[in-house]
Amino acid sequence: MAGSPSRMLRLLSMLQTRRDWPGRVLSERLEISDRTLRRDVDHLRELGYRITAIKGPDGGYRLDAGSELPPLLFDDDQAVALALALQVAAVSGAADGEAALRALATVRQVLPSRVRHRVDGVTFTALPAEPAATVDTAVLLAVSAAVRAREVLRFDYLAVGQDPDTAPSRCRGEPHHVVFRNGRWYLVAWNLDREDWRVYRLDRLTPRIPTGPRFTPRTVPGGNVHDFLAGRFKGSDRGNAWPCTGEVVLALPAREVAPFVHDGTVEPLDGDRCRLVAGSWSWVALAASIGRFDTAITDVAPHELEDAFELLSRRFAEAASRPLP
Repeated sequence: MAGSPSRMLRLLSMLQTRRDWPGRVLSERLEISDRTLRRDVDHLRELGYRITAIKGPDGGYRLDAGSELPPLLFDDDQAVALALALQVAAVSGAADGEAALRALATVRQVLPSRVRHRVDGVTFTALPAEPAATVDTAVLLAVSAAVRAREVLRFDYLAVGQDPDTAPSRCRGEPHHVVFRNGRWYLVAWNLDREDWRVYRLDRLTPRIPTGPRFTPRTVPGGNVHDFLAGRFKGSDRGNAWPCTGEVVLALPAREVAPFVHDGTVEPLDGDRCRLVAGSWSWVALAASIGRFDTAITDVAPHELEDAFELLSRRFAEAASRPLP
C-alpha cells in the first residue's frame, strides 16, 4: 500500500478528473478500505479542499470549487506536465511569455529534487508555426467571458493591412468561439451588421464595455469550429476544403512527390509517373504550386486548371521576353 501523502495525491488527482466518484470505485482504485478512504477525504478537507459527500445507494464524493486557494498538490507526472506546458506557452503565444516564464520559475523552485531533475532533463525548442502575436490578457478574459455568458460583444477592430493611424471599425457580434491556432488567438463570431460569420484576430480587437444582450447560440457552418476555421483560412465557405481542387499526372515517381504534398494525395501509376490531386485558394495558385515539381505535366483536370496553366504560360513567356534591366 502506498504511503498516506502519496495516496492522497492520487485521490486528489482522481477527484479532479470527473465530477462524481462512487466511494466503492475510489477504494478499489486506491486499494484501500472504505474507512481509510473516509480518513483521507477528511485530511484533504482539512487542507482546504471542498469535497462533498454524495448520498445514495452507492455513495461517493465530489470535489467542488473552493472559496480559498488550498495548497496545490501535484503528483510527479502532473508536475512535469505543468512545467513543460509553461515552457511551451512561453514561446507559442498561447499566454504572456514573461508571465509564463515567471510561473515556470515559481513552480520549479518548489518542485522536489527528483522531479526538478526530470524537468531539467527535457530540453527542447518550441517554434510557433507563425510569429506569435501577443494578446492582452484583459482582452482574452473579456472576450472569453462574453462567449461563456452568450452576450453580444461590441468592439473596435483594426483589420489586417489597415493603416494603424486610421480609426478602427466598430463591430457588433455574437461571440461563439475563442480559438488558438498557429501562435494566434481568434474570435469566431456572427456579425450582426453583416449578418454573416466572421473571424477576428484578438490582438487587433478592443472590447467595448458593457456587453450587449444575451443571445441564443447559432450553429457554426458545418457544425465543427475546427473545420470551419480551417476552411476560412483556405478561402473556402464550404468547410475544410480548398475552393479549387484539381488533378494532374506528373512524370515523377510518387516517392519524390509525396514529401512535398501536405493535404493533397499522391497515387503511384508506374515506376516513373504518379497522379497528384491537390487544392488551393485559386486556380492560378494551384497551377503555380504544381509547376514547382519541374517535370512534364499531363492529364490536367478540370478545364479551369488547364486555363490557369495557359494563363501562367503567357505571363512567363512575356516575362522571359522582356529585356534585362
